[in-house]
Order: sequence, then C-alpha cells, then structure tokens
Amino acid sequence: MTFDPDAQLDTSDVVDQRGGGGGFPGGRGSVIGLLLALVAAAVGIPVATMGGGSGSGGSSAAPGVVDSSSLAAKCRTGADANANDDCRVVAVVDSVQNYWTSEFANSGKKYERAQTVLFTNSTSTACGPATTQVGPFYCPGDRTVYLDLGFWQELRSKFGAKGGPFAQAYVVAHEYGHHIQDLQGTLGRAQQNAQGPTGGSVRTELQADCYAGIWAHFATTTKDANGRPFIDALSQQDIADALDAASAVGDDRIQQETQGKVSPESWTHGSAAQRQKWFTTGYQTGELKACDTFAGGV
Repeated sequence: MTFDPDAQLDTSDVVDQRGGGGGFPGGRGSVIGLLLALVAAAVGIPVATMGGGSGSGGSSAAPGVVDSSSLAAKCRTGADANANDDCRVVAVVDSVQNYWTSEFANSGKKYERAQTVLFTNSTSTACGPATTQVGPFYCPGDRTVYLDLGFWQELRSKFGAKGGPFAQAYVVAHEYGHHIQDLQGTLGRAQQNAQGPTGGSVRTELQADCYAGIWAHFATTTKDANGRPFIDALSQQDIADALDAASAVGDDRIQQETQGKVSPESWTHGSAAQRQKWFTTGYQTGELKACDTFAGGV
C-alpha cells in the first residue's frame, strides 16, 4: 500500500490520548470486565482473544492529557503516512471516512463521521472502561473507534498474522464497518441469537469484514479534499496481508491455538474461512447489497 505523497491529511478525526490512560475505578474490576464483555459481544469486540498487548509507547503528554497537536504537526501528507505508523492510521481513517461520506451521499443520506482514539494501556469510553486486552473496538455509545497501536505487534506475535500496512488498514476499516452498521441501525442485530457459527454476532462481524472489503475496492479512487487519491496503489500482496489478518482472528483458529479444540457453538466472530470469504466479497463486488450476511447462509 502506497499513499500519494501529495495527498492532504486531516487529523481532526483522530484523537491521541496515549500517555493519558483512562484507568479502571478501583475494586470493580470483575464487574466492569463482565459489563464490558457484554457490550463487546453486542458490538463485536473480541474481548477474550484480541488483546494482551503491552502498549505502543506513547506521546509525551502528561497522564490524563489529550495531545493531538503532535499528530497535526507531523501528519500532513501522504508522504508522512508512507513514513510513519501514526500518520498511516490518520490516512486510513481519512480514506475510509471519505469513502463512506461519498457512498452515503450517493444514496441521498448524510454520513456522520466518527473519531478514532489512540490510547495506551487503558481508556474510558461510553461503553465503559477498556484496556489494551480488549483489542481494537468500536463503541456505539460515543460512536468512536478505539485503538492501541500495540495491537499491530500483537497481531503478529500472538495471532500469527504476517502483518503489514494493509493488514492494519483492514483492522481500522473493519471497526468503521461497525460504525456503518450503527448508522444503518443494524448493529443491534448482533444480540439476536448472539453466539454460534450462524448467530447474530458472527453475522455482524462478517458484515463489518465485508464493508472493509468494499472500502478496499475503492481505496485507490477515494480522494482527499483536493481531489487527489489517498492511496496510489494496492498490490496483490496487500490484499493477501488483509486476508491473512482476517484468518488470524477467526474464532476457529484462535480456539484451536488457545484451547486445543474448536467449539463452533461459542463463536462470536466467525471462522477464518468465513472472515476471508466476506472480506473478499466486499473487495470483489464493491456493493453494499452483497454484504447482507443476515440473508441465508454465511
């Protein structure tokens, strides 16, 4: 994945809270963990499997202080995104949201932009406190994507993915897929027969994968405010990296590696094959109607 070096980045949708840390109120860890797990099951957060990172370092902000000025200073163009992990996230968020803004407008609707919060260790959200162990997630309560960049290392070291810039882009685009579901009023369907290989949670997650694929389909034609595409080119290796990441976080693969057996009745995100299938469906078709995971088999 190569960004157009002259593409203009807009950091206004990315908030850097690294170095702050929302923290958990003392004495309520088990209760909060349970509540967060229930919220996660509803909105697609892989609580038990997508975390455990030690954090990504952080900014020089004092604890509790939001420091986004550094992002605005260093993340100005696609050239910055090609050279810097933080700026790559900004560029992907810009591209994803500009695509969905255009897609909604084509349907006569207005897209509501969502923020991405970068954090280290822990943070407070409208869905409750969260730690890096939750992994990347979308909170419908404040319509925000939360991301600890230490997850990129976790994706490789813990889940066995090859990683790469477009694997990271897939993760971000997937979480914004949940935002699209929220705007469509369909995110709550995750709670319908929540668990199991054909349950509501799996269907919701697979649809978010499909939406990520749709963005990938249009990634090289989605433009900045000046009409320049954010991304110059995607290679077959980029798509392979995204599919590899999708496979790595499949329920069956995680269960086999962590408990030595596969238990489909407890799935919440879908198998490796399902996740690859639905990302590919979105990528190949570029059509929302192709992403109806709630119709028929998955």
